[in-house]
Amino acid sequence: MSDLNDTIGHAILTGTDPADQLAVVRRAAEADLVASDLLQQAVHAARAGGHSWSAIGTTLGLTRQAAQQRFGKGNATESKSGDDSVEERWLGPVTAFDEMAELEIAGRLGWHTIGAGMLRHRVVRTPTQWEHRRVIWTGSLARYEKDGWQVGARAFPYLYLVRDTGTPALAG
Repeated sequence: MSDLNDTIGHAILTGTDPADQLAVVRRAAEADLVASDLLQQAVHAARAGGHSWSAIGTTLGLTRQAAQQRFGKGNATESKSGDDSVEERWLGPVTAFDEMAELEIAGRLGWHTIGAGMLRHRVVRTPTQWEHRRVIWTGSLARYEKDGWQVGARAFPYLYLVRDTGTPALAG
């Protein structure tokens, strides 16, 4: 990791035209956000997989308490409903090319989109299967609402629509 940091740091300091320096800052900030999101997802997956805060903290070079404070309850990515019985998680990383196939699988297992971010979807689990649809964000939603669709997430230029099928979710 140190070699990678040194290489990138050297390239930034010596190989960047002053006119491009702000572009480098912008790209580095974008990379930081993506890496932070991926770390958050990885920690939540590890917790869902049964790993302790102590084990996660050790892996990250943090104390158990520091890891729990940074990634645990009360963090902005935790359940927005405030209901601990609601099962929520991030689905991703996904792209515009594979997200609908991933959401179709998740929907059969009872998960549906409640939010979308860069390369991921926030999903919540229910006892029933869900359908997902991505449409371009234009005009009225009435034509979708009459068919039972509701907005799961808005992520310009898309709307992610969800519809409960009423069919029991598959196990797994």
